[in-house]
Amino acid sequence: MTLRMHVDAGRWRRHLQATLAATPGLVPVAKGNGYGFGIEMLAHEATALGVDTLAVGTYPEIDSAAGFGGTVLVLSPWRPFLGAPKDDRRVLHTVSRLDDLAEMAALPHRPRVLVEVLTSMRRHGIPAERLDEVRPLLDGVQLEGWTVHLPLVGDTTSEAQRLIDRARSVREAPAWVSHVPAAQLARLGDGIRSRVGTGLWLGAPGALDVRSTVLDVHNLSPGQTFGYRQRSLRRGGVLLVVSGGTAHGIALAAPSAVSTMRQRGIAAAEGGLQALGRARSPFILDGRGTWFAEPPHMQCSMILLPSGAPVPRPGDDVEVRVRHTIAHVDEVVLH
Repeated sequence: MTLRMHVDAGRWRRHLQATLAATPGLVPVAKGNGYGFGIEMLAHEATALGVDTLAVGTYPEIDSAAGFGGTVLVLSPWRPFLGAPKDDRRVLHTVSRLDDLAEMAALPHRPRVLVEVLTSMRRHGIPAERLDEVRPLLDGVQLEGWTVHLPLVGDTTSEAQRLIDRARSVREAPAWVSHVPAAQLARLGDGIRSRVGTGLWLGAPGALDVRSTVLDVHNLSPGQTFGYRQRSLRRGGVLLVVSGGTAHGIALAAPSAVSTMRQRGIAAAEGGLQALGRARSPFILDGRGTWFAEPPHMQCSMILLPSGAPVPRPGDDVEVRVRHTIAHVDEVVLH
């Protein structure tokens, strides 16, 4: 039961090189599921790009980035209760609380740190008005920069500039930013490091093609039951069993940002269909969408063939439209 992601390697790597050229101080981000590729693969690709730093999401992910020989930045803030390594010189820590910075400054080996400044995201960071309290603690650490994690909307460049200027009034150091467009980085001046994940690894969607395999084909007579929940079709139909289920991230979804009337209408319509037992699947047959016959299983899914569509055979491929940030494919195939 294999779910594969086919990658046009030449096209994909040309995009990586173009992003590198357009983004001074690029710091690739490889976290979570590695954007569908896996952290291990992205660590090797980052090495090929020649960058000096790779960002991961959490301390346990450091081991997955072992193929990268440079600095490994951990984006999740250091906490004393996380059991994070304190004396690994290749690790660059993010510190977002004054108490944590004081604890790190008391360590004998002067750990490498980025100090995070609180942005309008309101997630992690030391408020700008308290940055003067950071000053007496900096001699106990190796400060490698100030870092800001910005929202996806609004004038992020202006917010970044304001916070960077405030931080650098405490001590001059490079600034590490996220979600500032490459074209706007020059506005922030020198010493800017830009963390990029989605735009780097997933910025050439035409180079990525996820494929499922047809495992079984069943012709259903009217009223014949199927699946865990023993549903039936009044008119019968064709039931396909295809590779890819919840273990691969199929049909898993986070709450979406609904801000327009059209988006609200779509969300309401989809919710109504699901209440009636109908849910669209990400599997595409003959260019047409399909419906789940029932909720996906762990490693495969049951879908209903659209009326009039050609019937595939076991072993045939089926296109799958996945959310790459949650997808776990069985194999990445470079062409």
